[in-house]
Amino acid sequence: MISVANVSLSFGQQKLFKDVNIKFTPGNCYGVIGANGSGKSTFLKILSGEIEQDTGDIIVTPGERIAVLRQDHFAFNDFSVLNTVIMGHKKLYDIMVEKDAIYEKEDFTEEDGLRAAELESDFADLGGWEAESQVGTILGGLGIPESMLEKNMADLEGGQIVRVLLAQALFGDPDILLLDEPTNGLDLESINWLEEFLYNFNNTVIVVSHDRHFLNKVCTHIADIDFGKIALFVGNYDFWYQTSQLIRSQMRDDKKRREDKIAELKEFIQRFSSNASKAKQATSRKKQIDKLTLDDIKATSRRFPFVDFKPERECGNIILNIEGLSKTIDGEKVLNDVTLTVNPGDKIAFVGPMHTAKTVLFQILAGEMEPDEGEFSWGVTITPSFFPKDNSKFFDTEETITEWLSQYTEVEEESYVRGFLGRMLFTGDESLKKVKVLSGGEKVRCMLSKMMLSGANTLVFDEPTNHLDLEAITALNNGLVSYTESLLFTSHDHMFVDSIANRIIEFTPVGVIDRMMKFDDYLMSEDVRALRDEHYHGHLRLTI
Repeated sequence: MISVANVSLSFGQQKLFKDVNIKFTPGNCYGVIGANGSGKSTFLKILSGEIEQDTGDIIVTPGERIAVLRQDHFAFNDFSVLNTVIMGHKKLYDIMVEKDAIYEKEDFTEEDGLRAAELESDFADLGGWEAESQVGTILGGLGIPESMLEKNMADLEGGQIVRVLLAQALFGDPDILLLDEPTNGLDLESINWLEEFLYNFNNTVIVVSHDRHFLNKVCTHIADIDFGKIALFVGNYDFWYQTSQLIRSQMRDDKKRREDKIAELKEFIQRFSSNASKAKQATSRKKQIDKLTLDDIKATSRRFPFVDFKPERECGNIILNIEGLSKTIDGEKVLNDVTLTVNPGDKIAFVGPMHTAKTVLFQILAGEMEPDEGEFSWGVTITPSFFPKDNSKFFDTEETITEWLSQYTEVEEESYVRGFLGRMLFTGDESLKKVKVLSGGEKVRCMLSKMMLSGANTLVFDEPTNHLDLEAITALNNGLVSYTESLLFTSHDHMFVDSIANRIIEFTPVGVIDRMMKFDDYLMSEDVRALRDEHYHGHLRLTI
């Protein structure tokens, strides 16, 4: 068990946490949520001891081991994959290294023999003889084959490093497991395996994630960071969301009832305080007002942007036709004879591990790149709007946010643009910030504002949920569910894809799989599974 007692932390004038008290008990998985900047990752670092709190205590049951998902992808470059994973259990790894060093000595002494025997006993007690098998099982579940165990970490690709570091945290049955965004860079099969692993994990898990589907699958509790406090809710993310909305509604209603009562009493006092026959009653009412002084009921610090795409006209019968598109980049054929038709009402999610192919297709459709072969045509009634994965070129300017967005609307009044920005959470002086200094999430909200102002009747999104917090993802998700016209998009967010798309297109090494169905139905379809086995020959796995 790990307990937090009266913990506070400030950075300069900003109070991140104040007098936080919470207990995390074995057998439970706690999802830590909160707005961007609320301190989710910092809180995990306090728990792990990486950051020291200003006041209060972190109390861990004596003898319990904490494992952390490390974020430094280069820290283990000089080690093998096998040893890197075993390093997750430091005591076991240290014993293994010392034991091996003794056996490698040329002048092996009696003292060395006694020490080696002691180490062998400790090694066995800690499960050392099963370590390599356990490493292979964990890595296999995360998509790293056993053949890579002896590879050097420096030789791995970024996505493979992420998986090895996750395996390091999971290895050795830690008592307390701290995971910051563990699903980043994982394919669906690996995420499913991780969900099952954590579901069956008997000890304490504390996880930060923006993946709502993942939080729903693994969490028994939600730890909600708001106003420097942490409130604990029993249940998964969806249960927390419904509960929090109900609580806030009740708080608003309660505040409104008391405000109305105060206004009524004040009116009575004003009318009758000068009337001698009513003076006593007025005094009584005044005392009631004193008792009814409003508590400091704070609205949540979370802010949901307003995301609503309103097409200026309906799509006609012809949306988009693509015939035989092919494109080779740096000697690799990323698109090979792609042919498809987008129909009215289609909300198409492009999925699969061939991420470059999806991005290149969208770039061609946006006119940013020419195909080597083939052609495409938009319907005459179609006005498309594009959201690129890399939006940096849009923000290489000295303009303020207000000036930047004004160029994408015909409405000349600055008040209109600033009002619109307010709904996208750029309030007051925030709308005067230079766009080149915006954070990743702020740039995404600017791009969404640009697209909403366009009045487009076909939207194309390449990874729009990157950099967004849960509130913005939820707002965008709801906005696209409500959108009435055609949509093409990619996303790594499972719930986002399943709740929006009615058609799934997967690029594979030998062609395209195209099905009119929801994403979860696509994953469960025996027909699709057979096709994918045929297309991939078992070598690649689906990732959204």
